[in-house]
Amino acid sequence: MTIGIVSYGAYVPRYRIKIEEIARLWGDDAEALKNGLMVYEKSVPDIDEDAATIAVEAARNAMIRSGVDPSRIGAVYTGSESHPYAVKPTSTIVAQAIGATPQMTAADFEFACKAGTAAVQACMGLVGSGMVDLGLAIGADVSQGAPSDALEYTAAAGGVACLIGRNESELAAIIEDTYSFTTDTPDFWRREGMPYPEHGGRFTGEPGYFKHVTNGAKGLLEKLGAKPEDYDYAVFHQPNGKFPSKAAKMLGFTKAQITPGLVVPKIGNTYSGSCLMGIAATLDQAKPGDRIFATAFGSGAGSDAFSITVTDRIEEIRNRAPTVSELIKDPVYIDYARYARHKGKIRLA
Repeated sequence: MTIGIVSYGAYVPRYRIKIEEIARLWGDDAEALKNGLMVYEKSVPDIDEDAATIAVEAARNAMIRSGVDPSRIGAVYTGSESHPYAVKPTSTIVAQAIGATPQMTAADFEFACKAGTAAVQACMGLVGSGMVDLGLAIGADVSQGAPSDALEYTAAAGGVACLIGRNESELAAIIEDTYSFTTDTPDFWRREGMPYPEHGGRFTGEPGYFKHVTNGAKGLLEKLGAKPEDYDYAVFHQPNGKFPSKAAKMLGFTKAQITPGLVVPKIGNTYSGSCLMGIAATLDQAKPGDRIFATAFGSGAGSDAFSITVTDRIEEIRNRAPTVSELIKDPVYIDYARYARHKGKIRLA
């Protein structure tokens, strides 16, 4: 059975803070940070925005693109590591907002930055089994980094929704196959009640990101009998600009293949939305017949790899909703004081 992406929608808050502004507060070398991270500014949520509102905006854009009746959606799954409620699902909020309730199932997913792609795989399973007609998978976050921590330079906000279906005439992109690679690797964590995550810093790159991304990608290539040169585009999880560029080179993908989907330099790491944001940015540009190779990563740790082929329908739906490039243009830059207020870093007793 053919399963794929019927539609997709993204959302990125308009506010931005430049790396120089954060570095100014902590006395860090902004140029060294920008060169090392390949990130120059990051998105910041408005005061009233959270992972739920971002998920709703992304889902609405996906529905606008699709033109389908929301009552056909049998499952809504939202992946995030910043769900606004400890007990109260984000996915029911999204489902109600887009008119998909009540004859459907909903649940929230967590797996650090790959919770969104885990939701995609779950929807693929439900759609492929015939249990539901359409499934909506979302990755959305308003990620946090402690003041002066390295994460503060990249932890951003944004989200992407993917409508998964099996009716070939409705598919904008076919998901040919998927493959996952998972281990118990404590590279990044946040306990209940902790305001900010902890991590192993630069020592987590090899055992965390690179081990899982390369093994996940190689596993799918071997499963399909494919090579990097068989693809027009490649997308890898974007915690910064350096890691996906290095992973692509390690696997044999070129700079030309990853550049169209590399959005992290302008918006930072959107966590659960990161890989999906790269896929969305690539779909915004891809032509019918183009192939996309994508690998998401989540700390803890695991990777999800996907092989995607774009169909003729992409040209019909693409411009019905804002593209990623349209969402990230015309930013409003803010200083650290306003950033701290927006991110809830200033707490009054």
